[in-house]
Amino acid sequence: MGFDKLSLTGRALKLLGQREHARLELERKLAPHAEEGDDLAAVLDALEAKGFISPERVAQSVLYRRSGKLGNARVLHELRSKGLDDATVRAAAEQLKDTEHARAWDVWQRKFGTVAATPQERLKQMRFLASRGFGGDVVNKVLRGQSPDGEEG
Repeated sequence: MGFDKLSLTGRALKLLGQREHARLELERKLAPHAEEGDDLAAVLDALEAKGFISPERVAQSVLYRRSGKLGNARVLHELRSKGLDDATVRAAAEQLKDTEHARAWDVWQRKFGTVAATPQERLKQMRFLASRGFGGDVVNKVLRGQSPDGEEG
């Protein structure tokens, strides 16, 4: 049975088997395949009731996959774009807030490893970290060579 012959429920389960999806994501992906008489909302309601769709699992999955490379702003933006509610996003923000400096330091170490010698190099490093969603105060600490454990790098 090919993917194009699957029911909406079958398609949803196949997508959920690949990774966690928020309800809004599934709705966006399944809508083009809904035919007249299909009740996409009912399919999603049933999957949610059975625990196949879980905003908390989606949030944890994104935190696990993305927080090692991205700052708080980018991770939280990704969660919001998946259609997660404010309470779930706030809980994720709470989990991330104490680790941003350490995560920024790790990303910076892998990419650059040394404090910038010139203003141009400093700007390059600053833009890189900011584009990854790290906050300005954290970026400044990292660019001064201040590691998360307080030692100068």
